[in-house]
Amino acid sequence: MRRYLRVVVLCLACGFCSLLYAFSQLAVSLEEGAGGGGGKPQAAAASWLGGGGRGAARGAGSAGPAGPAAHPGRSDRYSVKAQPVERMHLAVVACGERLQETVTMLKSALIFSIKPLQVHIFAEDQLHDSFKGILDSWSFLQTFNYSLYPITFPSENAVEWKKLFKPCASQRLFLPLILKDVDSLLYVDTDILFLRPIDDIWSLLKKFNSTQIAAMAPEHEEPRIGWYNRFARHPYYGKTGVNSGVMLMNMTRMRRKYFKNDMTAVRLRWGDILMPLLKKYKLNITWGDQDLLNIIFFHNPESLFVFPCQWNYRPDHCIYGSNCREAEEEGIFILHGNRGVYHDDKQPAFRAVYEALRNCSFEDDNIRSLLKPLELELQKTVHTYCGKSYKIFIKQLAKSIQDRYTRPPKER
Repeated sequence: MRRYLRVVVLCLACGFCSLLYAFSQLAVSLEEGAGGGGGKPQAAAASWLGGGGRGAARGAGSAGPAGPAAHPGRSDRYSVKAQPVERMHLAVVACGERLQETVTMLKSALIFSIKPLQVHIFAEDQLHDSFKGILDSWSFLQTFNYSLYPITFPSENAVEWKKLFKPCASQRLFLPLILKDVDSLLYVDTDILFLRPIDDIWSLLKKFNSTQIAAMAPEHEEPRIGWYNRFARHPYYGKTGVNSGVMLMNMTRMRRKYFKNDMTAVRLRWGDILMPLLKKYKLNITWGDQDLLNIIFFHNPESLFVFPCQWNYRPDHCIYGSNCREAEEEGIFILHGNRGVYHDDKQPAFRAVYEALRNCSFEDDNIRSLLKPLELELQKTVHTYCGKSYKIFIKQLAKSIQDRYTRPPKER
């Protein structure tokens, strides 16, 4: 009997000790949950939040508009996960006498841009010091960074690629292969001027469907004056072809895609299709890399997003009378002064806009006072077809300047 009593007492003692241990652990966990020291539970919470815990997530969110105050209806669980502000990527290729033109293009992009901008400049070696001298003086622009690259082509065909159309122009074809860590990119020619924030064309990336990898504007709106539909000796996209002076790219998709082509039944990736395409068509192409892009998208039309002519407005849109309806309604968004019209007297309306932006500084007063003198210069060009439509050259520009000064100072 005593033996059974001892067993019962021993069991009760063990149960009591277990109960005490359970209560002690519960007390510790409650203390940690109320804001106690670190440890495994806290590390697990940081991992669940992402970005290294609350402190890191809040710091990243402070750079953008998505902090807790911006969304009072949201719980802290979501506000602490705010993402860093997106950085836009802009690329340009400059060779020969294109330094000042490129600098003016960059100035027009930076005056109105809102989100941070990373610029990738591909230039001949002799231009690098000049670019550095000018762009380093813009270091006060906190949302602007740039990288300089040499002109590079695949070694086995470098000479052939460099001579295609204009010096260095075909460098743009290799950007997806060179900038391997860049997801999306806006490529522009040096003779581009932004008359509204670059953010707006960048936002078109979100309008791509699942098959689209790039966006360009038509080469012509009016087939009667179109070049491709009248003279091309190779396939081209759509009714009048596309112009590659402004090209928005999802380069991740470009690198992954296998392209249909007329050289082999096998689909080829971007890095494998370019040289065979050049070998097949080099005697039939006039506009170099732009023609190659037209051939690629002729065979892969589902891969191209086409934006309106106001995003790539050229002398062709007004030289024989206005034929860009979207620009007539909303103004010109991006001005493209191809054929050297910024530097001769053939299209004085284009030159007037270029000179105004070239001489403009980043000072607020200088930008505010840009419009009136420009409008007076444009009124002197009404003897030309493009000059007759001079109001579309400043319609969007006036809105961009007004919008710039309604934004908070930190966003300018």
